[in-house]
Amino acid sequence: MGALDFLSDYFTISTPRKKRKAMQTVEIKVKMDCDGCERRVKNAVSNMKGAKSVEVNRKQSRVTVTGYVEPNKVLKKVKSTGKRAEFWPYVPYNLVAYPYVAQAYDKKAPAGYVKNAVQAHPIPNATDEKLTTLFSDENPNACSIM
Repeated sequence: MGALDFLSDYFTISTPRKKRKAMQTVEIKVKMDCDGCERRVKNAVSNMKGAKSVEVNRKQSRVTVTGYVEPNKVLKKVKSTGKRAEFWPYVPYNLVAYPYVAQAYDKKAPAGYVKNAVQAHPIPNATDEKLTTLFSDENPNACSIM
């Protein structure tokens, strides 16, 4: 049966199915000064295969691309226009767990946005609490030093 299985696998026509790219939104920070810069970036990105919609916000220096595209390819396409581009580093103020961290504030961030920075001090674990209550006067079972 080994030869028959080999021949049947050899002669069956099976094409591997390509995985479809997921629909996603890519936000890119691009410095645009004039209408020509805005038009050049918008035309470059809108001609990409899989791009459904392109929104350009010159006031915030932001380009939003929605569609079946890969983020790195969109970034590369925007950079090919000669503009300095990077992924959008800001998140809305109300979505950040610790918006009061010093690293979260950026002078160039638009109103209502901050950088997503981690908290400087980690949250104390339960073991830290056990060590602090070890010599407590309020705990009758605590160790006492005399």
